[in-house]
Amino acid sequence: MTNRQGEIIWYELMTRDATRASSFYGEVVGWQVGAPPPAGPDYRMIAAPDGNAGGMLQLDEAMLAAGASPTWLAYFGVDDVDASVAAILGEGGKVLVPAWDAPGVGRIAMVTDPQGVPFYVMRGATEGATSTVYQRHGPGHVGWNELLSPEAEGALGFYHRQFGITRMGGMPMGELGEYSFIGHDGGEPMGAIMPCPPGARPGWSFYFRVDDVDAAKGRVEAAGGTVVNGPMDVPGGERVLQAVDPDGAVFGLVSGQATA
Repeated sequence: MTNRQGEIIWYELMTRDATRASSFYGEVVGWQVGAPPPAGPDYRMIAAPDGNAGGMLQLDEAMLAAGASPTWLAYFGVDDVDASVAAILGEGGKVLVPAWDAPGVGRIAMVTDPQGVPFYVMRGATEGATSTVYQRHGPGHVGWNELLSPEAEGALGFYHRQFGITRMGGMPMGELGEYSFIGHDGGEPMGAIMPCPPGARPGWSFYFRVDDVDAAKGRVEAAGGTVVNGPMDVPGGERVLQAVDPDGAVFGLVSGQATA
């Protein structure tokens, strides 16, 4: 793929009920979710108005028994999956699923950062293709990536060394610490890393862009989700909320005219 090392090239929802999740996110975000394949794992493609927005994996009994739970995860694109896994292990990360080759898709591994937060690393099989699942301003796409970390300074260093992600300024949040904007050199901010607040679950969360967060709040609740924070204004002209889907996966919504 032509995405640079360390860019997010895919998003995936792990869920216990892909049919219910398809209906929920279709109502809330406006996605079209494809049908499951005729054989193999139940994996469904998610479509935004202009193309792919990610995928949806239904957790089977073996996955659940192994400790998998409903969550959203990111795939970081890398040039060499095995070398990346070795480097992550060298920094204190762990391997959750060893590297494997998905025919026609690419080579993939599931790992954690040194603070225990899970994600994937992947090298896509299609040379010359560019993933556009992340779009800062694209309707129906992830427009912001936020990491709540048990050790934010350590996480900033780790993601910089492994994926070239740099701190691009920040915003003090009082007792919560610094909200550090992150991105790649030459680009605009693509998210932030902050200390995990007391009682919150560490991990990456992703904000899907909708036309109107306030209207979407009603859709979240009507479809069986729970809004846990917001809607609220954030610096830069946007409005956000955080929510939990009917299966317990955390996600966010964002609307407004982003200035960065």
